[in-house]
Amino acid sequence: MGDKIISSVHWSFWLVAAAALIWNVMGGINFIVQMNSEALSSYPESYRAIIEGRPIWATAGFALAVFGGALAGLLLLLRKSIAYYLFIASLVGAIVVIIHTLGVLDSDFKPIEPVIGNLSQLVVTAFLIGYSRWARGKAWIRQG
Repeated sequence: MGDKIISSVHWSFWLVAAAALIWNVMGGINFIVQMNSEALSSYPESYRAIIEGRPIWATAGFALAVFGGALAGLLLLLRKSIAYYLFIASLVGAIVVIIHTLGVLDSDFKPIEPVIGNLSQLVVTAFLIGYSRWARGKAWIRQG
């Protein structure tokens, strides 16, 4: 019976869930790299200034965005509906980060440079929220 349930899930679900996990794990790696002062020294000065001047609330938002998203991706692969709520938490974290980033922009940046990564996180996470809700409606993910 378990094989029948797994086989009834469309192959695209597994592709999206795996991509969600990989995307957010890469974000987690980025977070860890940014917390390493040696690795940070290789960043351009303007980026280092944003990262080194990031307040704790923005760092917490960054952590929530990437680690909440990674956990959500894993739970989506495990077909758990709680992934939907963790993707929402991840989106909140991404919004916090973009608020901070927009607040510290100065003339050293072209407006698109520091925002593009944050915007891509918003777009991807919004998609994953919608996708996980849709998958729950199709009974591809279950409660618990």
